[in-house]
Amino acid sequence: MSGNVRPVRDEREGLLAFLAHQRYVLRLAAHGLTDEQARLAPSRSTLTIGGLLKHVARTERGWLGTVLQRKPVGTVEERASAYAADFEFTEEDTLPAVLAEYEQVAGETEEIIAGIPDLGRPVPVPKGVPWFPDDVDAWSVRWVLLHLIQETARHAGHADIVREHIDGAQAFPLLAAAEGWPPSPWIQPWQPPPP
Repeated sequence: MSGNVRPVRDEREGLLAFLAHQRYVLRLAAHGLTDEQARLAPSRSTLTIGGLLKHVARTERGWLGTVLQRKPVGTVEERASAYAADFEFTEEDTLPAVLAEYEQVAGETEEIIAGIPDLGRPVPVPKGVPWFPDDVDAWSVRWVLLHLIQETARHAGHADIVREHIDGAQAFPLLAAAEGWPPSPWIQPWQPPPP
């Protein structure tokens, strides 16, 4: 994958391609990090690379559960607590495990969306949930995909800032390193700092 989304043939392919690309650039923020580095919150924020990855994976899975009208597990309060915990990259968490979970979620999303013939299909707004609007009865599958792109892009930006605070790495040099680009006058692939 490169710095741009490939050409697309239609809306469905475009939405899924843009979501996949945002997932990819978010994953790049973890390129070359150890689990310990992925736990660092090097700015005034409490955000970590590992926590952001964990959060977006679970949030995407949750939204697809909403599309499928799965009954949420737990009370609203328990779900709000779980939401906050999803940002925590604990000592038990590892980058490989969180990245594998995110990859699995991406595959589930692709499969679910492939099985929905009409992206305009209504997705009922869960009622009694304080963070959802009371004045909207339904979103569409299309809206959910656009929301996931927005959510993932927002957190990819957060991850870029966190990563730069960890070791100075920036998005395009990380992309160049991850994809094996040769050094050039305009970009040098990221390399781990010397020990």
